[in-house]
Amino acid sequence: MPFDLSLSEEQEKLVETARKFTREKIIPVAAELDKHGTFPDEICKAGWNLGLMNAEVPSEYGGLGLSTFDHCLLLEEINYGCTGIGTTLAASNLAALPLIIAGSHAQKQRYLGALTESPIYAAYCCSEPDAGSDVAGLRTTARKTADGYTLTGQKRWITNGGKASWYTVLARLGDVKDRHKGISMFVVPRDLPGVSVGRKEDKMGQRASLTTDVLFDEVKLTQENLVGEEGQGFKIAMMTFDRSRPWIAAAACGVMRRALDESKAYAKERKAFGQPIATFQAVQFMLAEMAMKYEATRLLMQKAAWMIGEGKIDSVISSYAKAFGADSAMQVTTDAVQIFGGYGYTTEYPVEKLMRDAKLLQIYEGTSQIQRMVIARNLLA
Repeated sequence: MPFDLSLSEEQEKLVETARKFTREKIIPVAAELDKHGTFPDEICKAGWNLGLMNAEVPSEYGGLGLSTFDHCLLLEEINYGCTGIGTTLAASNLAALPLIIAGSHAQKQRYLGALTESPIYAAYCCSEPDAGSDVAGLRTTARKTADGYTLTGQKRWITNGGKASWYTVLARLGDVKDRHKGISMFVVPRDLPGVSVGRKEDKMGQRASLTTDVLFDEVKLTQENLVGEEGQGFKIAMMTFDRSRPWIAAAACGVMRRALDESKAYAKERKAFGQPIATFQAVQFMLAEMAMKYEATRLLMQKAAWMIGEGKIDSVISSYAKAFGADSAMQVTTDAVQIFGGYGYTTEYPVEKLMRDAKLLQIYEGTSQIQRMVIARNLLA
């Protein structure tokens, strides 16, 4: 296939649909939702109707069956409006990835089908109070019983945790001590006895997304709740992150493009020393750096997403895109606040929100430091 960065007609329509949705539904209310930490339920329902949720769920289970590349195109547009809403819309698809990767046909029919039949939510339960970056250090246990498993543990920082109808959960089999091979993946309905939701986190940024603890107290599971085989959980989790990390780069692209657009418009209007600040080389250079970081991140995101579609998933490429994109978004939004000066530090303009929102991109789904570890190990292998 010849080298070609142009989008197809269908992809252009996808972008325009997401862009129009963002312009009409997200941007007008994003600041207010952020201020009060309000969950964007109505926006998500409208997005579900347009196919902006669960985009990568296969068509045989009612989804659009979009490629990771197409999904990233949508996510850039949505995150241009608000990354809190973008994270919320993507979180159910994240929960679905372990089932898409390793679930049985029956599991896909039941759980993926539920996502596409009505606008419900799902959540991916990986992190714990003492196991964030160190996934293999998790303490949630699945003790084997005569007819299945008993799940006990606490998950933390779970996006959509308080809204989800079902969860994909990583747990350590009680009688297996190996840090990696001892972990298994389960799908757990919210309505099972022993499943409960903890407190809502009061976050610095991405406040429209709902982040909670999810608690499992002697939850009875059967073999039908096991995703893949026993001991495959860590592998499934890493494969999930390989496929989802380009989404973070897409979110970074949306944040950076918004910051650049806001900064350009302000620099042309704001005057100092009798002329628009856009005429000053110091500001011009900041704008140029913002544009370069956006374009470079977008190319890395597209490469990582394209490779997934070609069946050439590479952890290091996804890490390139995620780390560079997240770090670039943080720098770009910081510079945007600087261009706005004192106004940028207030809620009168959207750049302070962009800066707060961007920080989380460096933390969730593997911190920027973890991405560097993945990259370095690949280089030295």
